[in-house]
Amino acid sequence: MANNAIANIFRIKELRSKLFFTLLILVVFRLGGVLTIPGVDATALAQYFQNLATQTSSAENSFASYMNFFAGGAFEKFSVFMLGVMPYVSTQIILQLALIIFPGLKRRAMEDGGQRKIASWTRIGTVFVCLIQSLAVTVYAQQTGTITPYFLAHPFEFKLLAMLTVTTGAMITIWLGDQITARGIGNGISMLIFAGIVARLPSGIWDLYKWISPDGNTDSSRVVMAIVVMLLFVAVIALVIFEQQGERKIPVNYAKRVVGRKMYGGQSTYIPFKINPSGVIPVIFASSFLQFPIQIIASLAGKGVDDATSGDASSWLISLAQKLSPTGVLYNVLLVLLIIFFAYFYTQVTLNPTEIAKNIRENGGSIPGIRPDKTEEYMQKILNRLVLPGSLYLALIAIIPTIVQIAFGFPQSVAMLMGGTSLLILVGVDLDTMSQIEALLKMHHADGLVKKGKLRSRNL
Repeated sequence: MANNAIANIFRIKELRSKLFFTLLILVVFRLGGVLTIPGVDATALAQYFQNLATQTSSAENSFASYMNFFAGGAFEKFSVFMLGVMPYVSTQIILQLALIIFPGLKRRAMEDGGQRKIASWTRIGTVFVCLIQSLAVTVYAQQTGTITPYFLAHPFEFKLLAMLTVTTGAMITIWLGDQITARGIGNGISMLIFAGIVARLPSGIWDLYKWISPDGNTDSSRVVMAIVVMLLFVAVIALVIFEQQGERKIPVNYAKRVVGRKMYGGQSTYIPFKINPSGVIPVIFASSFLQFPIQIIASLAGKGVDDATSGDASSWLISLAQKLSPTGVLYNVLLVLLIIFFAYFYTQVTLNPTEIAKNIRENGGSIPGIRPDKTEEYMQKILNRLVLPGSLYLALIAIIPTIVQIAFGFPQSVAMLMGGTSLLILVGVDLDTMSQIEALLKMHHADGLVKKGKLRSRNL
C-alpha cells in the first residue's frame, strides 16, 4: 500500500489540498455553466436547440455545435459562463502579436514588473472583447425567439443586462482559472477548457448511440463504422502521446572557468527541443481566433442562416456564414494556415534563438561542431526543421473531425471529440497535470505515477 501512487496522492497533505481545491473550482465552473442568463426562457431555449439539432446540414447548427463544444455545453443553455475563457485567449493573441510588432512594448514587458503590466492589459482587453462577443450573443438570442415577454418588449434593457451578465461571467471564469494556477494543480485556463471538453463526453456518447440506432433498431453497418473509427481514435491518441513526448536534444559543452579559488563549468549538457515546441497552443489560438469573427457573422446573418430569404441579413453575409461553417472548406483551410502561422509565431516568442545563443556564449558554452558566431543560425535551422512537420501534424489532427463527419456521417458532437483541438487538449493537459503530480510526489519522497521512464509536461 505504501507504494500505491493513488494512495500517496491522498496521504500527502499538500497534494491532497491542491487536488480538492482544483476539483472544487471545477465544480463551481460547471455549476455556472447551467445558470441561464436573465431574460431567456430556459424551456423554450432547450426546445429551440433540440429542433436545431435535427437540422444536421444546417450551417447554424454547425455554428451552435462549435460554440457549444468549446463552452462545455454552456452555449446552448445561454449560461453566465457561455463565453468561457476564449475571449481571454483571443486577447492574449492580440497582445503577443503587439509585443512582436512594437519593440517599445516588448521593452516595457522585459522591465521590472513588466509581466504584471502585460497581465493587467490582457484582462482590460478581455473586458472589451467580452463586450463585443456578448453583444453578438444577445443578437443571436433575440433571433432564437426565446426571450421572455417583458424583455421582448424592452430589447435595449435585455441587451444591456445580458452583456453585463455574460461579461461578468467570463471574467469570473478567468479568475477561477487563475485560482487553479496559483493554488491548485495544472494550468488553470487549460484545466477549464479540459473540463468543458470532458463535460461533452456523455452527450457525445449518447449522440453516437442514437446515430447507431436511429429508430431503436441497431444498424449493423453503422456499428462496423463506429468500431473502425474507435480503433482509429485509439491509434491517433497513441500517435499524439508519442509526438508530445518526443524531443530533439542539442548538446552543449561548457568550458571551465576559474572564479576566485573555485573552478566552474567543464560539464556537458543538452537543450531539449520538443518535436512540437509550441504544444497545443497554436490549435487553441487558431480556434479562438476564428471563433470571434464566426460568432459575429453568424449572429448578423440572422436566424436560419441556410435560408437566404430569412432574416434581414444580405445574401453575401449569409453566404459567408455558410462558407465559415466548421465543416466548410474555407473554415478548414483558414484553420490549417492559422495553425502553421501560430506554430512559427509562438515558437519564436518562447524559444528565441538569439537569446538562447546569447546565453550559451555568455556562460562559456558551445555546441560541438558549430562555430560560436554560427550558434544562432544553427538553432534557427533546427527550430525551422522541427516547427514545419510539427505544425503540419497539428493541422492534420485539427481537421480530423471534419474528415470523420464527412466520410462516416458521424454527428458533429462525436466527431469533434474524436480529434482536433479536443484530443490535443485532453492529452496535453493530462500529461501536464500528471507531470506536476509526479513532481510533487517525488518531492515528498514518494514513488511517482509511473515506475518506468518519466512524464514530460507540455507548454499549455
